[in-house]
Amino acid sequence: MDDAGSQSHHSEKEFYIPNYILLSDAAVESTSFVPECPVLVFINSKSGGQLGGNLLITYRGLLNKNQVFDLGKEAPDKVLSRIYINLERLKLSGDEYATEIQKRLRIIVAGGDGTASWLLGVISDLKLSHPPPVATVPLGTGNNLPFSFGWGKKNPGTDPQSVRSFMSKVMKAKEMKIDSWHIIMRMRVPEEGACDPIAPVPELDLPHSMHAFHRVSRTDSLNKEGCHTFRGGFWNYFSMGMDAQVSYAFHSERKLHPEKFKNQLVNQGTYAKLVSTQGWFLASLMHPSSRNIAQLAKVKVMKRPGHWEDLEVPSSIRSIICLNLPSFSGGLNPWGTPNQKKSRDRDLTAPYVDDGLIEVVGFRDAWHGLVLLAPKGHGTRLAQAHRIRFEFHKGAAESTYMRIDGEPWKQPLPVNDDTVVVEISHLGQVNMLAAPGCISKSVYDPSSPSHRQQDDDSASEQDEEELEERRKFGAADTFKLPADVDISQLS
Repeated sequence: MDDAGSQSHHSEKEFYIPNYILLSDAAVESTSFVPECPVLVFINSKSGGQLGGNLLITYRGLLNKNQVFDLGKEAPDKVLSRIYINLERLKLSGDEYATEIQKRLRIIVAGGDGTASWLLGVISDLKLSHPPPVATVPLGTGNNLPFSFGWGKKNPGTDPQSVRSFMSKVMKAKEMKIDSWHIIMRMRVPEEGACDPIAPVPELDLPHSMHAFHRVSRTDSLNKEGCHTFRGGFWNYFSMGMDAQVSYAFHSERKLHPEKFKNQLVNQGTYAKLVSTQGWFLASLMHPSSRNIAQLAKVKVMKRPGHWEDLEVPSSIRSIICLNLPSFSGGLNPWGTPNQKKSRDRDLTAPYVDDGLIEVVGFRDAWHGLVLLAPKGHGTRLAQAHRIRFEFHKGAAESTYMRIDGEPWKQPLPVNDDTVVVEISHLGQVNMLAAPGCISKSVYDPSSPSHRQQDDDSASEQDEEELEERRKFGAADTFKLPADVDISQLS
């Protein structure tokens, strides 16, 4: 074998995991070589047209096929549970190799933002002693998660050389924490009609967010007699208003005519057309003022534990975004970086991804959104908060549009009641892998331009109890797809 082939072979050994680590019934293998970066690879084979399937073939050709999983056939919670139970068993038997594998383990997930969120939710819920950090391969349309952490937003090459190059970056990547957010929506049972979220095309499978955002059971601590309560979680953003309505139209079209959506550029072009046809550029003429955020709901934020305050939302704002990462709609940064005067006068900081704060940004219309294409362009910065609450006005509208991490739905609003509440609060953190060029900033990273000290005010006893209830929230259940759901409906 020549030197180039030897180098390539050695490189792949650095990521290889033997069968006895992955399969409980496999014979223990004696090996002296410990890979520097053992990986588990999860691929949505239906993402990116044919790219997902091609990527699956390439990874299985380079690594042990048993460490590469097709999410269309195996759910990640079952895979990770099985492997970690086996690792613990081996460690208890004194297997030092298994201990090193667990310590060095990293995860690669290939798919859209919905797929990546699913994996992050499962890892969060399993509460592993050494939760593995995650690298994301951009296979979707928006790819906000991969872009935020330096993995790019263009669909990758699926040939062996491209995959080797990506794995090499995974080996060198640094770990970074990312906040996760819990969302709850509660409303009284309407006198007539239903208030369950409506998928873009009701007769088809619900999109991922409809499983991430679902009605709670009667045994759930958040259940209230006489009310419908829904709960879910997200990593990137929650949005409401006109942008979610356009996204809803796009998902409807894609689900009805999937054959037209096999190319990333075509998808983005179709999205741009829908922005025009949905009236987002002429929102003041074509968009009912009753759907402007201020007329729909009263908005409250919690900047300090236990202290709610009203948030003034300009009457012209038609779309509001609660943003965790510095990437929205395929790489745009609605928050930007406030200058020193804004930081001093309004207590606004750079958008750190691990500071327990969510950025709240408003937009008037698509023209307003175009400022994001300009250097230092940003939306209307409304607040940074630990929690945000929307209290909908009685009879303000029959429905509104909402979106979690790119997945939209239409939300009916009872006309006879004013107790519809949506509340977002901090849930916890998971580990991401950041590649060179990562645009996300950590509050603990000395290279970040400024630092925000954690609030020293201790939460009230009630707040601590509520926090504990939210931490019990099973992310694996909310991000997990039921067995009868087609993986192709995921982004």
